[in-house]
Amino acid sequence: MAPIKKCPECSSTQLTFNKDRGEVTCRSCGLVIEERMIDFGQEWREFDTDKQSSRRTGAPMSYLKYDRGLGTDVGQKGDIFQLKGKGKNKFFRLRKWQYRISTAIERNLKLALAELKRVASYLKLPQSVEEEAARIYTLAVQKNLVRGRSMESVVAGALYAACRRHEVPRTLDELSEASGIDKKEIGRTYRFATRELGIRILPSNPIDYVPRFASALKLAPDTQSKAVEILEKAENSELTSGRGPTGIAAASLYVAALINNEKRTQREVADVAGVTEVTIRNRYKELLKKLKLKDVLKKKLKK
Repeated sequence: MAPIKKCPECSSTQLTFNKDRGEVTCRSCGLVIEERMIDFGQEWREFDTDKQSSRRTGAPMSYLKYDRGLGTDVGQKGDIFQLKGKGKNKFFRLRKWQYRISTAIERNLKLALAELKRVASYLKLPQSVEEEAARIYTLAVQKNLVRGRSMESVVAGALYAACRRHEVPRTLDELSEASGIDKKEIGRTYRFATRELGIRILPSNPIDYVPRFASALKLAPDTQSKAVEILEKAENSELTSGRGPTGIAAASLYVAALINNEKRTQREVADVAGVTEVTIRNRYKELLKKLKLKDVLKKKLKK
């Protein structure tokens, strides 16, 4: 609905909007043009006298809490001192029953979300990834996909799926180290959960891993840019299809470091990427052969 710009009675443009009454009136003739208007903006009133802030809306809902953050507390800590005798005992009983979780799903979520936060903190994941992982795990619990699987493996699988959806590069080896679950088990749980929940995830892009690996190897920005350029050429040549993203990303960094005279051993690169030296060596040879980088390396070595 378009906003009213003039009075329909006298065509005056001197209109007054009363926020408290929700009315639009004409100052010339006094006609009430609109009434009982709804304000769709945020409300910032607060009715708690203990706090001086102007909030009313409260914290947003979050999947990182077992009750989505919609739970309330029975009174404040200061209220207990105003009670005496049986009233105080009743207060304690109410608070005790409030903290007790009734359903099995809520009990599972409370334990699992604590584990999820621990693993996410260990891996230094952003808040958006934690929220997405908690949402995936909650859906898995509601659809009874956790039955027959350990809570930790489902949490790790949900985190891996969230990392893939938000393009935050984390390997199965890193998740295995953080959660203490075998990476094959995490991979199986991840594939099962994404299939059952209908979550569509695109293949990992090797370029996403380059900044992390370059930072760990202390390589210059020029070397990082060269590695991205090599990966783009490899992708155009369909050299990245069917190969592990971490291996080919590490090999491209190894080649870029040699070209820019920042020599790193294959062992160093393999340790950072979490792959074997054989993988680095094989991907390195493929890049040199397919992208014809041997001549570039020879020129650099002669200089």
